[in-house]
Amino acid sequence: MDSVTMLYDYADSIAVALSFDYGSNHNRKELPFAAYHCERLGIEHIIIPLGFIKQYFHSSLLSGAADIPEGKYDDDNMRSTVVPFRNGIMLAIAAGMAEDRNLSRILMANHSGDHAIYPDCRPAFVNALAGAVREGTYNGVELFTPYTNWTKTDIARRGKLLGVDYAKTWSCYKGGDKHCGKCGTCQERREALALAGIADPTEYEQ
Repeated sequence: MDSVTMLYDYADSIAVALSFDYGSNHNRKELPFAAYHCERLGIEHIIIPLGFIKQYFHSSLLSGAADIPEGKYDDDNMRSTVVPFRNGIMLAIAAGMAEDRNLSRILMANHSGDHAIYPDCRPAFVNALAGAVREGTYNGVELFTPYTNWTKTDIARRGKLLGVDYAKTWSCYKGGDKHCGKCGTCQERREALALAGIADPTEYEQ
């Protein structure tokens, strides 16, 4: 929901969208939706394989649906879904591509609901990496994260204004044929859509 909303929000200034195939449970569901929205908006879409993450890193997000905890998104048990330094790795690649193509900035759709669980979504990380990216690229690439202090509901409200079809987005960390309806991301999705006044188009198992 977050990245797709940002894609529509900043479509006029996005030269290329990157997806990363890193072996997560839900990659197979997310990637086709990313391709769909990029094609619809006329934005180049590149999928970058990062198989080493699944091979060498440990996270319930990589080890199968059965390992994904159920419960609220901000519960302590959701920490098992952390993929070590995932955003740092992906943003470093994005920064390199931006420099290579002489593009001025990279975008990330992190939001405030991520802060309690994921260190590489927090303002301190964003600010530190922004400085590293700026100083480490010849053209001083900017890290742009306009949703850092937004809630998931704020993002859904923005998407509603933009006409984003959330039926063609994926949230569930289990990555089954339908959203499980029980994991933290499913619960967060349901709540955000409801609070934003959007009829939930998601197919849930429960």
